[in-house]
Amino acid sequence: MNPKYQSLFESFPLRSGVTLKNRIALAPMTNFSSNPDGTVTDAEVEYYARRSGGVGTVITACTYVTPNGKGFHGEFGGDRDEMIPSLRQLASAIQAKGAKAILQIFHGGRSCPPSLVPNGDVVSASDVKQDGEDRVQPRPLTEDEIHEIIHAFGETTRRAIEAGYDGVEIHGANGYLLHQFFSPHSNRREDQWGGSLENRMRFPLAVVDAVKKAVAEHAKSPFIVGYRFSPEEQEEDGFTMADSLELVNALADLELDYLHVSLMDFWSKPRRGADESKTRYEWIVERVGNRVPVMGVGSIHTADDAQKAITEGGAPLLAIGRELIIEPDWVEKIAEGRESDIQTTLTKNDQARLVVPDPLWQAILHTPGWFPVVD
Repeated sequence: MNPKYQSLFESFPLRSGVTLKNRIALAPMTNFSSNPDGTVTDAEVEYYARRSGGVGTVITACTYVTPNGKGFHGEFGGDRDEMIPSLRQLASAIQAKGAKAILQIFHGGRSCPPSLVPNGDVVSASDVKQDGEDRVQPRPLTEDEIHEIIHAFGETTRRAIEAGYDGVEIHGANGYLLHQFFSPHSNRREDQWGGSLENRMRFPLAVVDAVKKAVAEHAKSPFIVGYRFSPEEQEEDGFTMADSLELVNALADLELDYLHVSLMDFWSKPRRGADESKTRYEWIVERVGNRVPVMGVGSIHTADDAQKAITEGGAPLLAIGRELIIEPDWVEKIAEGRESDIQTTLTKNDQARLVVPDPLWQAILHTPGWFPVVD
């Protein structure tokens, strides 16, 4: 190994008592490849196993916690106890290769296609429709339903524990339900769940509380709890960088193992709510980095990119997404001093070699600009 990359391979102890073998995680990425009943497929398990040998941690694709939270075709479920064997199958395959397995848990809210939820009853914080031709106007959740969903996050955490996972990541990013409650654009409520910044934080913080209570009650060994969030919104009436800094400050008080900031570019600068003297990531780390590790992500392709994010960007942990699809042996090649052999593009003939399920492969080929596909 080139000594300059040594820091990528340092073990990392988390607050819960779990130690990660290195600083690299497989980022959570939807793969559209589960069975219609929410169980994982063999192709999906093989895809994860192929990418679990080098990384310290695998964060799965998002897993719905209630039937009306299913956000994607081919998404796997954690909404009922019958899913535990399916969940266990995936956790065991990841852990057999040496990585920690973290189940990302989520509710899609207004992002859910009506065809995937019972009776097409799409719900959200308010009745604000999401942009897009195929989107419908959601129904505002009632007080009782809000509490039911909070409870469901705790129950799915219990199932993750029983299925043998090493942790869960609460998905509060990318426009899904927790994000919808935090956003003044999508949350127009006038009760305790909306209006002020404090009220808009109430739902995501309550979900964290339910998850941590489930861990305290059911986990018999150290169990990781992380939280993923988006730093700001594009909409003029959406939440700003300043709002997010208040959210992460509140989250840092809840003794999480890590925060995971959802970025397309690790080095991106704020739009509103903070000046451009620092990147979004640096603003977040400045605010809470001394209290909770902040996992970085976004357009990290090479060993040098990763090293720079750690040494110059101050990232204690890094999530790698697309690059680990293109190059499943990314971590191993760096460890072996073969970083020059890392593939950074793929061809239309690479599916079998890369062990990618058909639905994900078709999405890769037919989504312009998502992956660097060359002839």
